[in-house]
Amino acid sequence: MSHAADLPLWAALPVAALLLLGAGLALAGSIGLLSLRSFYERLHAPTIATSCGMAFILLASMIFFSVLQSRLVVHEVLIGILLLVTMPVTLMLVGRAALHRDRLEGSPEVPSEPSPPEDRPS
Repeated sequence: MSHAADLPLWAALPVAALLLLGAGLALAGSIGLLSLRSFYERLHAPTIATSCGMAFILLASMIFFSVLQSRLVVHEVLIGILLLVTMPVTLMLVGRAALHRDRLEGSPEVPSEPSPPEDRPS
C-alpha cells in the first residue's frame, strides 16, 4: 500500500522541491567538508549548510505527513530545535578544543593566547 499515491499534486510539488533543496544543501556541506583545507574552515561548511538542509527536509516531512494524516504534524519541530541548539554549541566546543591544542603545540596558523590586561592605577 503506497501512501505516495495518496498525496495530492499541490502538496507533492513543494515536498519534492524542499527535499531536493535540502539534499542539495546537505551535499554542499559534505563537499565543503572534503574540499576545504584547514580544520577551522571545515567547521563551518558542514554546520551551516547541513543545518539549513536538514531544516528543509524537516519542513518537507511536516508537509508530507500533515497532508497524509489530515492533521498538523509537528514532531519534526523538536528535531529542528535540538539541531539548532546542539550544532552551534558543538561547533564552539570542538573549535575551542582545537584552538587550545594548536596553541599548546605552537602551531603557526593560530595567534598566541592574548595576555590579560594589566592593572594600571588611575
